[in-house]
Amino acid sequence: MADKKDFYDVLGVQKGASEDEIKKAFKKLAKKYHPDMNPGDKVAEEKFKEINEAYAVLSDSDKRSKYDQFGHAGVDPNFGAGYGGGFGDFGNVDLSDLFGGFSSFFGGGMGDTRRRNAPQRGEDIGVSATLTFEEAAFGCKKDITYARVEECGTCHGSGAEHGTSTETCTKCNGSGQVKVNQRMMGITMQSVTTCDMCGGSGKIIKNPCGDCKGKGRIRRSKTLEVNIPAGIDDGQRIVLKSQGGAGTNGGSYGDLYVQVSLLPHPIFTRDGQNIHIELPITFPEAALGAKVEVPTLEGKSELTIPEGTQSGAVFNMRNKGIVNVGGSGRGNMYVKVIVDVPKNLTEKQKTALKAFAAACTDKNYTKKQGFFDKFKK
Repeated sequence: MADKKDFYDVLGVQKGASEDEIKKAFKKLAKKYHPDMNPGDKVAEEKFKEINEAYAVLSDSDKRSKYDQFGHAGVDPNFGAGYGGGFGDFGNVDLSDLFGGFSSFFGGGMGDTRRRNAPQRGEDIGVSATLTFEEAAFGCKKDITYARVEECGTCHGSGAEHGTSTETCTKCNGSGQVKVNQRMMGITMQSVTTCDMCGGSGKIIKNPCGDCKGKGRIRRSKTLEVNIPAGIDDGQRIVLKSQGGAGTNGGSYGDLYVQVSLLPHPIFTRDGQNIHIELPITFPEAALGAKVEVPTLEGKSELTIPEGTQSGAVFNMRNKGIVNVGGSGRGNMYVKVIVDVPKNLTEKQKTALKAFAAACTDKNYTKKQGFFDKFKK
Protein backbone atom coordinates (compact mmCIF):
# COMPACT_ATOMS: atom_id res chain seq x y z
CA MET A 1 0.00 0.00 0.00
CA ALA A 2 2.99 2.29 0.39
CA ASP A 3 3.28 2.71 -3.40
CA LYS A 4 -0.40 3.63 -3.86
CA LYS A 5 -0.79 7.25 -5.08
CA ASP A 6 -2.86 9.82 -3.30
CA PHE A 7 -6.27 10.01 -4.96
CA TYR A 8 -6.26 13.81 -4.99
CA ASP A 9 -2.88 13.78 -6.76
CA VAL A 10 -4.20 11.22 -9.24
CA LEU A 11 -7.00 13.59 -10.30
CA GLY A 12 -4.80 16.68 -9.96
CA VAL A 13 -7.07 18.51 -7.48
CA GLN A 14 -6.64 20.00 -4.01
CA LYS A 15 -7.86 18.11 -0.96
CA GLY A 16 -10.67 20.58 -0.39
CA ALA A 17 -11.86 20.47 -4.03
CA SER A 18 -15.60 20.67 -4.68
CA GLU A 19 -17.63 17.86 -6.23
CA ASP A 20 -17.85 19.82 -9.47
CA GLU A 21 -14.06 20.32 -9.59
CA ILE A 22 -13.51 16.60 -9.00
CA LYS A 23 -16.00 15.66 -11.72
CA LYS A 24 -14.40 18.05 -14.26
CA ALA A 25 -10.90 16.75 -13.47
CA PHE A 26 -12.08 13.15 -13.86
CA LYS A 27 -13.73 13.83 -17.26
CA LYS A 28 -10.63 15.57 -18.57
CA LEU A 29 -8.29 12.74 -17.56
CA ALA A 30 -10.73 10.00 -18.60
CA LYS A 31 -10.82 11.44 -22.13
CA LYS A 32 -7.03 11.56 -22.25
CA TYR A 33 -6.36 8.02 -21.01
CA HIS A 34 -9.45 6.12 -22.20
CA PRO A 35 -8.42 2.82 -23.88
CA ASP A 36 -10.33 3.75 -27.04
CA MET A 37 -8.13 6.83 -27.37
CA ASN A 38 -4.97 4.81 -26.68
CA PRO A 39 -5.45 1.37 -28.25
CA GLY A 40 -2.87 -1.15 -27.09
CA ASP A 41 -1.25 1.31 -24.63
CA LYS A 42 -0.92 -0.63 -21.37
CA VAL A 43 0.37 2.42 -19.48
CA ALA A 44 -2.70 4.44 -20.47
CA GLU A 45 -4.95 1.51 -19.50
CA GLU A 46 -3.42 1.34 -16.01
CA LYS A 47 -3.68 5.11 -15.69
CA PHE A 48 -7.36 4.93 -16.65
CA LYS A 49 -7.99 2.31 -13.95
CA GLU A 50 -6.17 4.50 -11.42
CA ILE A 51 -8.29 7.54 -12.39
CA ASN A 52 -11.52 5.52 -12.09
CA GLU A 53 -10.49 4.19 -8.68
CA ALA A 54 -9.75 7.70 -7.41
CA TYR A 55 -13.02 9.09 -8.75
CA ALA A 56 -15.06 6.19 -7.33
CA VAL A 57 -13.85 7.17 -3.87
CA LEU A 58 -13.74 10.99 -4.08
CA SER A 59 -17.15 11.29 -5.78
CA ASP A 60 -18.79 9.41 -2.90
CA SER A 61 -19.15 11.64 0.17
CA ASP A 62 -19.06 8.72 2.64
CA LYS A 63 -15.99 7.08 1.08
CA ARG A 64 -14.27 10.44 0.66
CA SER A 65 -14.79 11.17 4.37
CA LYS A 66 -13.25 7.82 5.32
CA TYR A 67 -10.38 8.37 2.87
CA ASP A 68 -9.68 11.84 4.26
CA GLN A 69 -9.60 10.40 7.80
CA PHE A 70 -7.83 7.06 7.32
CA GLY A 71 -6.23 7.27 3.85
CA HIS A 72 -6.25 4.19 1.63
CA ALA A 73 -6.86 1.97 4.63
CA GLY A 74 -10.26 3.55 5.06
CA VAL A 75 -11.47 2.42 1.64
CA ASP A 76 -9.37 -0.68 0.97
CA PRO A 77 -11.43 -3.92 1.02
CA ASN A 78 -8.71 -5.67 3.02
CA PHE A 79 -9.60 -3.36 5.91
CA GLY A 80 -13.35 -3.95 5.58
CA ALA A 81 -14.14 -0.41 4.49
CA GLY A 82 -15.17 -1.47 1.03
CA TYR A 83 -13.84 0.13 -2.11
CA GLY A 84 -14.89 -3.17 -3.71
CA GLY A 85 -12.22 -3.51 -6.37
CA GLY A 86 -14.55 -2.70 -9.29
CA PHE A 87 -16.13 0.31 -10.86
CA GLY A 88 -19.76 -0.52 -10.24
CA ASP A 89 -20.19 2.49 -7.99
CA PHE A 90 -20.31 4.77 -10.99
CA GLY A 91 -23.85 3.68 -11.93
CA ASN A 92 -24.60 4.34 -15.59
CA VAL A 93 -21.98 6.65 -17.09
CA ASP A 94 -23.25 8.31 -20.27
CA LEU A 95 -20.31 8.43 -22.68
CA SER A 96 -22.01 11.14 -24.71
CA ASP A 97 -21.49 13.31 -21.59
CA LEU A 98 -18.00 12.06 -20.82
CA PHE A 99 -16.77 12.31 -24.41
CA GLY A 100 -18.92 15.23 -25.54
CA GLY A 101 -16.25 16.46 -27.99
CA PHE A 102 -15.67 13.08 -29.64
CA SER A 103 -17.74 10.77 -31.80
CA SER A 104 -17.97 7.15 -32.90
CA PHE A 105 -16.84 5.49 -29.64
CA PHE A 106 -17.94 1.86 -29.71
CA GLY A 107 -19.51 2.59 -33.11
CA GLY A 108 -22.19 4.72 -31.47
CA GLY A 109 -21.64 8.17 -32.94
CA MET A 110 -21.64 9.80 -29.49
CA GLY A 111 -21.49 13.57 -29.45
CA ASP A 112 -23.28 13.71 -32.81
CA THR A 113 -26.86 14.22 -31.75
CA ARG A 114 -28.07 15.52 -35.09
CA ARG A 115 -30.95 13.43 -36.28
CA ARG A 116 -30.37 11.70 -39.56
CA ASN A 117 -33.95 12.31 -40.62
CA ALA A 118 -33.56 16.10 -40.40
CA PRO A 119 -33.69 18.05 -43.72
CA GLN A 120 -30.33 17.97 -45.48
CA ARG A 121 -29.23 20.04 -48.48
CA GLY A 122 -28.40 18.21 -51.71
CA GLU A 123 -24.89 17.85 -53.11
CA ASP A 124 -23.20 20.46 -55.29
CA ILE A 125 -22.21 19.28 -58.77
CA GLY A 126 -19.29 20.49 -60.88
CA VAL A 127 -19.18 20.26 -64.69
CA SER A 128 -16.88 21.75 -67.33
CA ALA A 129 -17.69 23.76 -70.44
CA THR A 130 -15.15 24.19 -73.25
CA LEU A 131 -15.44 27.45 -75.19
CA THR A 132 -13.76 28.93 -78.22
CA PHE A 133 -11.89 32.21 -77.87
CA GLU A 134 -14.71 34.07 -79.59
CA GLU A 135 -17.47 32.41 -77.50
CA ALA A 136 -15.78 33.60 -74.33
CA ALA A 137 -15.16 37.08 -75.75
CA PHE A 138 -18.71 37.72 -76.97
CA GLY A 139 -20.72 35.37 -74.75
CA CYS A 140 -22.97 32.55 -75.91
CA LYS A 141 -25.47 29.90 -74.87
CA LYS A 142 -24.26 26.36 -74.15
CA ASP A 143 -26.22 23.17 -73.52
CA ILE A 144 -24.74 21.40 -70.51
CA THR A 145 -25.67 17.76 -69.90
CA TYR A 146 -24.95 16.20 -66.51
CA ALA A 147 -26.31 13.59 -64.11
CA ARG A 148 -27.94 14.56 -60.83
CA VAL A 149 -30.10 13.04 -58.11
CA GLU A 150 -33.68 14.30 -58.28
CA GLU A 151 -36.73 13.83 -56.11
CA CYS A 152 -38.69 10.81 -57.32
CA GLY A 153 -41.68 12.07 -59.28
CA THR A 154 -43.76 8.99 -58.47
CA CYS A 155 -43.60 9.08 -54.66
CA HIS A 156 -42.58 12.76 -54.35
CA GLY A 157 -39.64 11.86 -52.17
CA SER A 158 -41.45 9.76 -49.59
CA GLY A 159 -40.06 6.44 -50.83
CA ALA A 160 -43.45 4.78 -50.39
CA GLU A 161 -45.54 3.34 -53.18
CA HIS A 162 -48.21 5.66 -54.58
CA GLY A 163 -51.30 5.55 -52.37
CA THR A 164 -49.37 4.36 -49.30
CA SER A 165 -47.35 6.18 -46.65
CA THR A 166 -44.38 5.61 -44.38
CA GLU A 167 -44.74 4.55 -40.76
CA THR A 168 -42.83 5.79 -37.71
CA CYS A 169 -40.20 3.30 -36.54
CA THR A 170 -41.40 1.68 -33.33
CA LYS A 171 -37.91 0.92 -32.06
CA CYS A 172 -36.55 4.49 -32.07
CA ASN A 173 -39.93 6.30 -32.13
CA GLY A 174 -38.86 8.21 -35.23
CA SER A 175 -35.61 9.62 -33.83
CA GLY A 176 -33.36 7.36 -35.90
CA GLN A 177 -31.18 6.66 -32.84
CA VAL A 178 -31.27 4.24 -29.93
CA LYS A 179 -29.35 4.09 -26.66
CA VAL A 180 -27.15 1.07 -25.96
CA ASN A 181 -25.69 0.07 -22.60
CA GLN A 182 -22.27 -1.58 -22.59
CA ARG A 183 -20.15 -2.94 -19.74
CA MET A 184 -16.45 -2.18 -19.79
CA MET A 185 -14.03 -2.70 -16.91
CA GLY A 186 -16.91 -2.81 -14.42
CA ILE A 187 -18.57 0.37 -15.72
CA THR A 188 -21.97 0.46 -17.39
CA MET A 189 -21.59 2.92 -20.23
CA GLN A 190 -24.40 4.28 -22.35
CA SER A 191 -23.91 5.27 -25.99
CA VAL A 192 -26.16 6.45 -28.79
CA THR A 193 -26.14 4.52 -32.05
CA THR A 194 -28.07 4.41 -35.33
CA CYS A 195 -31.30 2.46 -35.15
CA ASP A 196 -30.78 -0.88 -36.89
CA MET A 197 -34.46 -1.25 -37.73
CA CYS A 198 -34.92 1.90 -39.81
CA GLY A 199 -31.28 2.60 -40.67
CA GLY A 200 -31.45 6.00 -38.99
CA SER A 201 -34.31 7.39 -41.06
CA GLY A 202 -36.88 7.10 -38.28
CA LYS A 203 -39.34 5.68 -40.81
CA ILE A 204 -40.42 2.24 -41.96
CA ILE A 205 -41.49 1.76 -45.59
CA LYS A 206 -43.58 -1.39 -45.93
CA ASN A 207 -44.45 -0.80 -49.61
CA PRO A 208 -41.42 0.78 -51.36
CA CYS A 209 -41.88 2.87 -54.50
CA GLY A 210 -41.15 0.79 -57.60
CA ASP A 211 -39.27 3.62 -59.38
CA CYS A 212 -36.85 4.72 -56.66
CA LYS A 213 -36.90 1.43 -54.68
CA GLY A 214 -37.86 3.26 -51.51
CA LYS A 215 -35.05 5.83 -51.60
CA GLY A 216 -37.25 8.80 -52.49
CA ARG A 217 -34.66 10.02 -54.99
CA ILE A 218 -33.56 8.89 -58.42
CA ARG A 219 -30.55 9.68 -60.63
CA ARG A 220 -31.35 11.22 -64.00
CA SER A 221 -29.57 12.95 -66.87
CA LYS A 222 -30.40 16.64 -67.20
CA THR A 223 -29.66 19.09 -70.03
CA LEU A 224 -29.58 22.76 -69.13
CA GLU A 225 -29.06 25.80 -71.38
CA VAL A 226 -26.46 27.99 -69.73
CA ASN A 227 -25.91 31.66 -70.53
CA ILE A 228 -22.18 32.30 -70.86
CA PRO A 229 -21.47 35.98 -70.15
CA ALA A 230 -19.24 37.98 -72.54
CA GLY A 231 -15.71 38.38 -71.26
CA ILE A 232 -15.52 35.23 -69.15
CA ASP A 233 -11.97 33.90 -68.79
CA ASP A 234 -10.33 30.51 -68.58
CA GLY A 235 -10.78 28.86 -65.16
CA GLN A 236 -13.70 31.03 -64.05
CA ARG A 237 -16.92 29.43 -62.77
CA ILE A 238 -20.61 30.08 -63.24
CA VAL A 239 -22.85 29.17 -60.29
CA LEU A 240 -26.41 28.04 -61.04
CA LYS A 241 -28.41 27.93 -57.82
CA SER A 242 -30.54 24.88 -56.98
CA GLN A 243 -29.48 22.98 -60.12
CA GLY A 244 -27.42 20.41 -58.21
CA GLY A 245 -28.57 17.25 -56.44
CA ALA A 246 -31.85 16.91 -54.54
CA GLY A 247 -31.82 17.20 -50.77
CA THR A 248 -33.20 14.62 -48.37
CA ASN A 249 -36.13 14.87 -45.97
CA GLY A 250 -37.34 18.06 -47.61
CA GLY A 251 -33.88 19.65 -47.84
CA SER A 252 -33.09 22.10 -50.65
CA TYR A 253 -31.28 21.28 -53.92
CA GLY A 254 -27.55 21.86 -54.18
CA ASP A 255 -25.91 24.13 -56.76
CA LEU A 256 -24.35 23.49 -60.18
CA TYR A 257 -20.84 24.86 -60.82
CA VAL A 258 -19.82 25.27 -64.47
CA GLN A 259 -16.03 25.49 -64.85
CA VAL A 260 -14.98 27.31 -68.03
CA SER A 261 -12.08 26.11 -70.17
CA LEU A 262 -10.93 28.07 -73.25
CA LEU A 263 -9.53 26.59 -76.44
CA PRO A 264 -6.32 28.26 -77.72
CA HIS A 265 -6.64 30.72 -80.62
CA PRO A 266 -4.28 30.49 -83.64
CA ILE A 267 -3.55 34.25 -83.62
CA PHE A 268 -4.69 35.89 -80.38
CA THR A 269 -3.44 35.31 -76.86
CA ARG A 270 -5.25 36.64 -73.82
CA ASP A 271 -4.10 38.34 -70.64
CA GLY A 272 -7.17 39.16 -68.58
CA GLN A 273 -9.20 41.60 -70.66
CA ASN A 274 -6.29 42.43 -72.99
CA ILE A 275 -5.38 40.70 -76.26
CA HIS A 276 -1.88 40.24 -77.68
CA ILE A 277 -0.96 39.55 -81.29
CA GLU A 278 2.28 39.32 -83.29
CA LEU A 279 2.05 40.94 -86.72
CA PRO A 280 4.67 40.30 -89.44
CA ILE A 281 5.60 43.32 -91.60
CA THR A 282 8.01 43.68 -94.48
CA PHE A 283 11.35 45.43 -94.34
CA PRO A 284 10.17 48.26 -96.63
CA GLU A 285 7.06 48.76 -94.46
CA ALA A 286 9.23 49.03 -91.37
CA ALA A 287 11.78 51.30 -93.00
CA LEU A 288 9.46 53.59 -94.98
CA GLY A 289 6.33 53.37 -92.82
CA ALA A 290 2.98 52.09 -94.01
CA LYS A 291 -0.67 51.49 -93.20
CA VAL A 292 -1.25 47.79 -92.58
CA GLU A 293 -4.32 45.64 -91.88
CA VAL A 294 -4.58 44.03 -88.46
CA PRO A 295 -7.08 41.25 -87.56
CA THR A 296 -9.27 42.06 -84.54
CA LEU A 297 -12.21 40.34 -82.86
CA GLU A 298 -14.64 42.36 -85.00
CA GLY A 299 -12.71 41.90 -88.27
CA LYS A 300 -9.87 43.79 -89.95
CA SER A 301 -8.69 47.18 -88.71
CA GLU A 302 -6.01 49.60 -89.97
CA LEU A 303 -2.78 50.34 -88.08
CA THR A 304 -0.26 53.01 -89.01
CA ILE A 305 3.37 51.87 -88.93
CA PRO A 306 5.69 54.90 -88.58
CA GLU A 307 8.89 55.22 -90.61
CA GLY A 308 11.89 53.45 -89.08
CA THR A 309 9.87 51.01 -86.93
CA GLN A 310 12.08 48.36 -85.32
CA SER A 311 11.25 44.69 -85.09
CA GLY A 312 9.62 43.95 -81.70
CA ALA A 313 7.94 47.34 -81.38
CA VAL A 314 4.51 47.16 -79.68
CA PHE A 315 1.48 49.29 -80.64
CA ASN A 316 -1.60 49.73 -78.46
CA MET A 317 -4.98 49.53 -80.17
CA ARG A 318 -7.25 50.85 -77.46
CA ASN A 319 -10.62 49.24 -76.70
CA LYS A 320 -9.99 46.36 -79.10
CA GLY A 321 -9.70 43.78 -76.34
CA ILE A 322 -12.22 41.81 -74.23
CA VAL A 323 -15.18 43.38 -72.44
CA ASN A 324 -15.17 43.26 -68.63
CA VAL A 325 -17.45 40.41 -67.57
CA GLY A 326 -20.46 41.74 -65.71
CA GLY A 327 -19.17 45.31 -65.90
CA SER A 328 -18.36 48.22 -68.19
CA GLY A 329 -15.25 49.00 -70.17
CA ARG A 330 -13.05 46.97 -72.43
CA GLY A 331 -9.44 45.90 -72.63
CA ASN A 332 -6.87 46.79 -75.30
CA MET A 333 -5.16 44.89 -78.09
CA TYR A 334 -1.36 45.04 -78.15
CA VAL A 335 0.23 44.50 -81.57
CA LYS A 336 3.87 43.44 -81.63
CA VAL A 337 5.40 43.88 -85.09
CA ILE A 338 8.01 41.43 -86.32
CA VAL A 339 10.09 42.46 -89.37
CA ASP A 340 10.00 39.59 -91.82
CA VAL A 341 13.52 39.43 -93.33
CA PRO A 342 13.28 38.34 -96.99
CA LYS A 343 14.72 34.98 -98.09
CA ASN A 344 15.45 33.27 -101.44
CA LEU A 345 16.49 36.55 -103.12
CA THR A 346 17.07 36.68 -106.87
CA GLU A 347 20.28 38.15 -108.29
CA LYS A 348 18.41 41.28 -109.27
CA GLN A 349 17.07 41.65 -105.73
CA LYS A 350 20.52 41.07 -104.24
CA THR A 351 22.06 43.68 -106.52
CA ALA A 352 19.41 46.20 -105.55
CA LEU A 353 19.86 45.42 -101.86
CA LYS A 354 23.66 45.79 -102.12
CA ALA A 355 23.21 49.16 -103.77
CA PHE A 356 20.85 50.15 -100.98
CA ALA A 357 23.33 49.00 -98.32
CA ALA A 358 26.14 50.98 -100.01
CA ALA A 359 23.98 54.08 -100.01
CA CYS A 360 23.32 53.86 -96.27
CA THR A 361 25.60 55.40 -93.65
CA ASP A 362 25.94 54.95 -89.88
CA LYS A 363 23.34 57.65 -89.40
CA ASN A 364 20.77 55.28 -90.87
CA TYR A 365 21.50 52.65 -88.19
CA THR A 366 21.19 54.49 -84.88
CA LYS A 367 20.87 51.39 -82.69
CA LYS A 368 23.93 49.74 -84.20
CA GLN A 369 25.99 52.94 -83.88
CA GLY A 370 24.82 53.44 -80.30
CA PHE A 371 25.81 49.88 -79.38
CA PHE A 372 29.39 50.32 -80.57
CA ASP A 373 29.65 53.74 -78.92
CA LYS A 374 28.83 52.08 -75.60
CA PHE A 375 31.35 49.33 -76.32
CA LYS A 376 34.12 51.88 -76.96
CA LYS A 377 33.38 53.67 -73.71
